[in-house]
Amino acid sequence: MRIGLIADTHDRLPALQAALDHFGLLDIDTVLHAGDLVAPFAARLLASFGGNMHVVYGNNDGERQGLKAVLPQIQDGPLFLNIADRRILLHHYIDWCKPADVARADVVVTGHSHELLVDRQDGKLFINPGECCGWLSGRCTVAILDLRSATVETVEVSP
Repeated sequence: MRIGLIADTHDRLPALQAALDHFGLLDIDTVLHAGDLVAPFAARLLASFGGNMHVVYGNNDGERQGLKAVLPQIQDGPLFLNIADRRILLHHYIDWCKPADVARADVVVTGHSHELLVDRQDGKLFINPGECCGWLSGRCTVAILDLRSATVETVEVSP
């Protein structure tokens, strides 16, 4: 089973649409967003994705009521998910993750830094899909996590 990972979209709708289109081409039916959508109009686009959507707030998600109205499932991290026999911890910022929470996870997905990261430490997979918005790096990136093989493909999408 493959799932799409996205973070830090920061209202850049063309990049978000390109990411969702890419996920659709791959028949991905589950997406995890690690925060910083920012505004409800971006949340509406994310909500248009036809599959399972799991979302946590980021530090720039100030319009919480508006975001919650569009994405009722959005919540503060940490969010724990059990998918395909893997325990996934979804949070916006790795430094906000408590060591006890990380210890319970097989996979840790975060955002915030806008820096793409795929790392294995102590038998755990740490992933930051980078910034979908591309505002800081000039690269609009997302990741595809294959839960069966515990491998990650990073993808640059073109808005």
